[in-house]
Amino acid sequence: MLNTSTDNPLLNVESLSLKLEGRTILDGLTAHVRAGELVALLGPNGAGKSTLVKAVAAEVEAASGGIAINGRPLSQWPRAELARHRAVMPQKIDMQIPLTAYEVVALGRPREPMAQRQRIVTELLALMDVADLAQRRVPTLSGGEQQRVQLARVLAQLWEQPHPGLFLLDECTSALDPAHQQLVFNRLRQLANSGNGLLVAVHDLNLAAQWADRLILMNHGKVACEGSPEAVLTADNLMQIYGLDARVITLAEGYPVVLPIRPAHLAVAI
Repeated sequence: MLNTSTDNPLLNVESLSLKLEGRTILDGLTAHVRAGELVALLGPNGAGKSTLVKAVAAEVEAASGGIAINGRPLSQWPRAELARHRAVMPQKIDMQIPLTAYEVVALGRPREPMAQRQRIVTELLALMDVADLAQRRVPTLSGGEQQRVQLARVLAQLWEQPHPGLFLLDECTSALDPAHQQLVFNRLRQLANSGNGLLVAVHDLNLAAQWADRLILMNHGKVACEGSPEAVLTADNLMQIYGLDARVITLAEGYPVVLPIRPAHLAVAI
């Protein structure tokens, strides 16, 4: 039975298990996201990060356990109502339909007065630094440009809602250059600061450490550890979970940075 009373998180995942093609992908996983919190979901390839996002997005069905949003089980949300509380950006979006960037972002604002839609779409295009691409066909854009347009569409879905929104973002900066990675995570941080909850699957440990309130480190479909960036990103955890030999230092700005160590036997002249 799903327990949604403790702390009343925006997202509550409890004892979630899921198999695909006979293989266990999620194994009794429990996690939560509170309103006002940016949570980064970390882990090696195959750890189950994308599957967890898909389960919360109702794209795959768990064998056992439960998912609740705003204290209500996911299965009890009418689709139209849920769309006003939760927005999802999957890892892969194949956009071959020749819509303009403006038209793609506008997909996140159906059935509203044209003037309001135009204002919000224009604002979000600028926020993601793609305003100059508004009339470009999306298939002609670079991967990073497409990613920022799609993120603007996802933000549009819950923009200016009167209640906290839940954003599920799977590798939303994977195609971006460093400057735009920083811009996007700055925007996500602002969303959290304004009361929304964000669960962001990311491979870049340093982006997660810099911007997230809390990290969830997954391995083999389970939560290996969670907590502050300082508590999770330790040399021991990185070696145990990733097999990564790294040094972790804390910057004067107050967050840790992971520095992989080059193996000595590879440091040879060519």
